[in-house]
Amino acid sequence: MNFKDFIKKVDELKSLKLGGLDAQFKMAPKLRLKYNKDKIDANNPRKAAVLALFYPDENNKTKLLLTQRASYKGTHSAQISFPGGKVEKSDTSLKETALREAQEEVGIHPSTVNIIRELTDVYIPPSNFLATPFIGFVDKKPLLVINHEVDRIIEVFVSDLLDDVNITTVNLTTSYMKNIDVPCFNIDNHIIWGATGMMLSEIKELLK
Repeated sequence: MNFKDFIKKVDELKSLKLGGLDAQFKMAPKLRLKYNKDKIDANNPRKAAVLALFYPDENNKTKLLLTQRASYKGTHSAQISFPGGKVEKSDTSLKETALREAQEEVGIHPSTVNIIRELTDVYIPPSNFLATPFIGFVDKKPLLVINHEVDRIIEVFVSDLLDDVNITTVNLTTSYMKNIDVPCFNIDNHIIWGATGMMLSEIKELLK
């Protein structure tokens, strides 16, 4: 997708009806499907927010920013995610959380980001977080500087996200599940699943 075409769609994206859980659950692991709203509320999940950032590359093609987390002794070690994290006491809103985390993790200054809208919350059972995604854009390719929480930057062409050929299923074993088939996006050999895959599924439907 050409970035000029993406910018033309921004006003429409602000008002389109979200796909919500129906869109997310197309890419949800079976583990996630066990949790309805009452069960999520009973778990009193911690709040978090992430930023899905669009920008042009050097050929004016639209890209979406993802990161691969650094390896650590934790639930989401080395997984692919959006820049983001938990709400801090100093944050005045979930949007501020998403922008602050994006600045800390990949060096995106909040003043350069045009927030388009908030998307549907995603519950993450293994870590008991309720994450709120925000989509936004910057007008030119950003200079990305990663911190210790990030192993590397992953840039996805929006055209690849929209291509159904990149949807598949993989068998995974993690610290909290064994030998489980999960739906995922396989883009440039990057396996994107779980909460990030669910968020991408809603973004994909919105863009289509």
